[in-house]
Amino acid sequence: MRLFSVKGLAMKERITPHLPASLKAAAEDFASKYGVSLNQFISMALAEKVGAHRASNFFAERSQDADAERAVRFLEGRPE
Repeated sequence: MRLFSVKGLAMKERITPHLPASLKAAAEDFASKYGVSLNQFISMALAEKVGAHRASNFFAERSQDADAERAVRFLEGRPE
């Protein structure tokens, strides 16, 4: 199975997560509902979480040099 590639190299790591039984059961239910394996569901959920954190960090860094008053002036000059 190929999860993702970096410059043509297939990357795959094997891990053994230790999950509470209730969380594993919930993940199995969602995986079944979406028609994917538990492994695929966990991979997608982890990728979504990592992506959200990266986006949050990106915007937090970008906002350091933000000029709120300039942004408001820009937005006020736009038609609705």
